[in-house]
Amino acid sequence: MKNPQFIKEIKKKFGKVILDFKSYNDEIILTIDKTSLLPLAKELKKIGFEYFSFVTAVDYQERIILVYRLSSFKDKVNLILKAILPLSDLKIDSVSSIWGGANWHEREVFDLFGVVFDHHPDLRRILLPENWSGHPLRKDYRDEDVVKRKEYF
Repeated sequence: MKNPQFIKEIKKKFGKVILDFKSYNDEIILTIDKTSLLPLAKELKKIGFEYFSFVTAVDYQERIILVYRLSSFKDKVNLILKAILPLSDLKIDSVSSIWGGANWHEREVFDLFGVVFDHHPDLRRILLPENWSGHPLRKDYRDEDVVKRKEYF
């Protein structure tokens, strides 16, 4: 890794909210408490993680983990940021005000997993019709209920 100094800065400022820290080649993997996403994202942008690649979700049945990928071209470092959401509270702050490219990615996760991004400028379905029921990439989704409904097809 070219410049490990920012890792020390992150650990110093956010050590209490980082649940897990790993480093592999030129990639850092941080697992964080969901409430710290926005302040951490602002700090990451400030220290050079200027590129937002994506956010996606993984359904583990008892929780959903959001996976963000960020890059610092200057330091040639990639960062995977994981935020854990319990099924009882699928809300998290939007990072679209920090990285504009997050806008449609957050809408896709909302549409397919049901995660609500607070303060998102236009949170609505992006792939499915507005009247679609359920979130098809959730493990508890029952597609046979949708197939019976002719209004979608």
